[in-house]
Amino acid sequence: MAERVITPRSEDYAQWYQDVVAQAEMAEAAGVVKGCMVVRPHGWAVWEKMQADMDRRFKKTGHKNAAFPLLIPMSFIQKEAEHVEGFAPELAVVTHAGGKELEEPYVIRPTSETIIGHFFSKWIDSWRDLPMLINQWGNVMRWELRTRLFLRTGEFYWQEGHTAHATHAEALEEVERMLDVYRDFCHEHIAMPVIRGIKTEHERFAGAIETRCIEGMMQDGKALQCGTSHDLAQNFGKAFDIMFQNENGEREYVWQTSWGSSTRLVGALVMSHSDDNGLVLPPRVAPIHVVIVPIYRKDEEKGPVLEAAHRIAAELREDGLDVELDDREGIKPGAKYYEWERKGVPVRVEIGPRDLESESVMIKRRIADVDERGKPMKEKLPMADLGIAIGKVLDEFQTFLFDRSKKRLDENTIQVDTWEEFTDVFSGQNSKFVYAHWDGTTETELAIKEATKATIRCIPHPEDGPSPEGGKCIKTGAASRQRVLFAKNY
Repeated sequence: MAERVITPRSEDYAQWYQDVVAQAEMAEAAGVVKGCMVVRPHGWAVWEKMQADMDRRFKKTGHKNAAFPLLIPMSFIQKEAEHVEGFAPELAVVTHAGGKELEEPYVIRPTSETIIGHFFSKWIDSWRDLPMLINQWGNVMRWELRTRLFLRTGEFYWQEGHTAHATHAEALEEVERMLDVYRDFCHEHIAMPVIRGIKTEHERFAGAIETRCIEGMMQDGKALQCGTSHDLAQNFGKAFDIMFQNENGEREYVWQTSWGSSTRLVGALVMSHSDDNGLVLPPRVAPIHVVIVPIYRKDEEKGPVLEAAHRIAAELREDGLDVELDDREGIKPGAKYYEWERKGVPVRVEIGPRDLESESVMIKRRIADVDERGKPMKEKLPMADLGIAIGKVLDEFQTFLFDRSKKRLDENTIQVDTWEEFTDVFSGQNSKFVYAHWDGTTETELAIKEATKATIRCIPHPEDGPSPEGGKCIKTGAASRQRVLFAKNY
């Protein structure tokens, strides 16, 4: 059987990504269902780790989980004009069920603002019912023409938060709060720095008056939108008659928000950290922290080595680590190393007869390049208090990955002031994060995209981008209030 090869990033970044996902056994194209994917156990385990931490963060901010129907009446989608216009090309519609044509078609949910708005109108009557803070974990369907595993598929998995408030000020606080939750999650768990900002009018969510986002830089300099938080104002409140009696006894419409992140985050971590040897996983989202590989050549060595390996595995699990003991027969240690490296396990522990004599083990960190911190890729550690030592290694690795990504972001973020400089940055397949002036019009935004394939990723948050200053648009020369973030994107 021929050895599977991962295409080098420098040769073909897109193919490299597909190879890493495939060889790590994370997902594959469904094939029998156009544009959809099958998430394999290893990929789903990564998503479960993400879910668990995000869910903890959501609940800490007062949100409660609920579940709403997958099928939404077409009339619901049509109630909010901008919403239906924005999603119309992506809708999958059910017209027949139970052997007959339906009186009203159903839409397989592309998002749930409408169906949740319907129930909010039933559940909310008084200011005492507010704020209503709901989150849903599930799947959605958007009929995408060009798909890529995790990054853009017809069906994908996500969470969507939906909230209702008594005032616009309270709703805006929620929009900002949840965007910061996403930012903190990306920084602390995915080890990926992101830029917060506001989407342009052309890019905002259909039905919102403002969309805020976080943008991450991938290794090829392109951007990936990693989460969004929307100010829906009273648009859906009016469409679905979601009213409440305020403290003065007056009836008024609620102010709503929605926010979401998806399995796209799995693709983000693949493209942020992985290398030409395969997947690299930050420890906090790794389903397996440590893989133990017992090594022996003689039958008489097997028993003692396996006994020690099982004892160490149990001790590490007691210390809170997720451990895989690879004691499969008939597979050489080298083949096991190859497999677990491709799956991105942060630490490998090797134990053989000599290690038993010295009461130590050999560990190997999952880094293809030389560790910039000066830590050796391989290191001998005593068996005593091994869990504490490996815990420290994992913490260092998590920090290392974030620092490396932050360095890449900083080194590939620039400011330009002329059209010539701008087009030079985005020539061919090249991309960076570029802060440049824009005149604020959709016409110019689209003209820049047509000429360079670079899009406005966001109007940056004051803390995440350059200080707001006036200037001249790089394309038209017209007045500009501040620089915005441009990049090619996924």
